[in-house]
Amino acid sequence: MDKFSIQNISKLTSLQNEFELEKATSVFLKLRVLAKEDKSYEPIRRHLSKLIKNYEDQYWNNEDNVSDFQVKESDLAESLIIAEEDFYKKRKQLIKSRLKVANINQNDLARILGHSKTYVSELINGLRPFSKEDIVIINRLFKIKFDDLIPPFIKQDKAIHIKNTLRTLSNKEIKLSIKDFDLEPILT
Repeated sequence: MDKFSIQNISKLTSLQNEFELEKATSVFLKLRVLAKEDKSYEPIRRHLSKLIKNYEDQYWNNEDNVSDFQVKESDLAESLIIAEEDFYKKRKQLIKSRLKVANINQNDLARILGHSKTYVSELINGLRPFSKEDIVIINRLFKIKFDDLIPPFIKQDKAIHIKNTLRTLSNKEIKLSIKDFDLEPILT
C-alpha cells in the first residue's frame, strides 16, 4: 500500500519521518494545480497541510534542537523525492506527447483504460499508481518502454524489509545503494 496514493492520504494520522514530510509536501503541491479544476481535492490538501504543520512544529520548530543527523535525513529525503518527481514528470511528458502523436486526448485514454478523466489525471500526475494492466496497455498502444512507465523506486517499508533481510544472509555483497532507496543512514 502506498500511503501517499491519493485514495490513502485521508487515512494518515501523522508523518513519521523526513521522507514522509517531503512526500506529503510534494503531493500537496501537485494537488494545488488539480484543485484549481476540481475543488474535491481541497479537503485532501487541508489534511496534508495539517500533517505537514504538525510534523514541522514537532521536529523543526526550534533551530537549536535540529541535529546534523536530522539535516542529513532531510537532505536524503529531499533528493529521493526529487528523483521520484523527475521520473513522474518525464513519464507524464512522454505519455502526453504520445497521445498528441496519436491524435487523442486524455479523455480518450481514460475511455481506453476504462477509468474516469480524474482518475487518469491522478495516474499521469503520479498521485495514484498505474495498475499493471494499465501499464501494459499504454506500452502496447504507444510503444513506450516499460522502464519509462514503471517507477524504479522501492517503497520505504519494502526497502527496510529488504535491508533487514539482507543483513541476515551469508552473502554480504548484495545490498541496496542510496540510488536503490537505501535508507540505512536514516534507520541505523
